[in-house]
Amino acid sequence: MNFARLLLLLVITSFSLNTLAKEDAIETGTFNNFAIYGYDTVAYFTENKAVKGNKKITTEWRGAEWHFSSEENKALFVASPEKYAPQYGGHCAYAMSRGKFVGIDEDAFTIRDGKLYLNYSKSVREDWLEDPEGYIQKADIEYAKEVEL
Repeated sequence: MNFARLLLLLVITSFSLNTLAKEDAIETGTFNNFAIYGYDTVAYFTENKAVKGNKKITTEWRGAEWHFSSEENKALFVASPEKYAPQYGGHCAYAMSRGKFVGIDEDAFTIRDGKLYLNYSKSVREDWLEDPEGYIQKADIEYAKEVEL
């Protein structure tokens, strides 16, 4: 194989892997391959608080490793991941309403209409709570643009 073909193959492979990595990160909010920084997404619903997951109780979904604080929570997630996964791939809901992918503070969350919304900080969550319906409508539109890549 000549040098030009090898270089072209490397460029194509690199682009494809980066695109897949971006898609996975967009859909799951992965940071270092752990969804929600390793926090138990089911616990937000069952305990109404952020609970650190156990590194030994995990599952993979959409390219991310999800940690759980109990086998029961893991089973609930495996049975219905869309029900428990945070909105906007685990990125800040307020920032998403502005078309931006921003990390979160795992303690800054809201459950609304059976869905988990995470925010960058507790103060940002307060801003978001001033008009959650409006921000959700905007964020839904912005997120849809990104996941269609």
